[in-house]
Amino acid sequence: MTATPNSAPDGTTPLHATPLRATLTGCAALLLWAFLALLARLAQPLPPLLLTGLAFAIGGTLGLLVVAARRRLGALRQPPLVWLHGVGGLAGYHALYFAALALAPPVEANLLNYTWPLLIVLLAAPLRGLPLGPRRLAGVGLGATGAVLLLSGAEAGAAPATATASPIAGYALALAAGLTWALYSVLAGTRRLAGVPTEAVAGFCLAAAALALLGHAAFEPPSWPEGRQWPALLLLGAGPVGAAFFLWDVGMKRGDPRLLGTLAYAVPVASTLLLVAFGEGRLGPATLAAAALVVGGGALAATARSDRATRPGER
Repeated sequence: MTATPNSAPDGTTPLHATPLRATLTGCAALLLWAFLALLARLAQPLPPLLLTGLAFAIGGTLGLLVVAARRRLGALRQPPLVWLHGVGGLAGYHALYFAALALAPPVEANLLNYTWPLLIVLLAAPLRGLPLGPRRLAGVGLGATGAVLLLSGAEAGAAPATATASPIAGYALALAAGLTWALYSVLAGTRRLAGVPTEAVAGFCLAAAALALLGHAAFEPPSWPEGRQWPALLLLGAGPVGAAFFLWDVGMKRGDPRLLGTLAYAVPVASTLLLVAFGEGRLGPATLAAAALVVGGGALAATARSDRATRPGER
């Protein structure tokens, strides 16, 4: 039996094959990522590469156990291009993101990183052949406006202990992280990569962990987690740097990346509120207005007509 973009290699249809269920699966990843910045900050002052490596090692090991239990270890056998995309996207994004949080005030760095929802929606047109339409573009515009307003209305907390005199480098790294994640996400649904089974993500996580830990040994001062850093690391690996990747892979390959990209604007709002709740920043009066714009933009995009998309296998 020939596998389709929505089928497993053996021709069977996975649980989340329908576009709606796959999109909802991707939304679960967004919920987990709301906790990414907070948990990364609670794990400070671990060096960025060490933090990346340990979190991926935890997430990859848990994922591998699930893959082995499902007797799907064969999914790890993938060509070099697939490994380059998976490992480069996961390791590259998180190394850039954690470095940005270490070098710049966390609220601003976290929000600048969230250029990736806008980029996902915009890149879906040239890379995936998915039409945008005026209502969806309007939703993206509202969400982007809300994110910018939240950034301008957020009063930074204390700069990280590792920050330099100027946070410009941290801001640049946050923007680079956003671009990296947008490219990783949209390319996952293109013709060459859409058929890669989600179970392969476990291997990408473990490979990313090895690269990050080697980088830590080569470029960062020796360090090791202590005290409250361990619970933060375990939660990172189990959720935002673990299960979320598997959920997001399903959403990007079989769901609607335009809608997921627009709904992702809710993540910086939730993420910033969590940072503030734990004393990592202060919010100005623009917060409620920003949240309303973000939620309104997501709702507007969600009601857009579901234009027929050119599936990866059809191009």
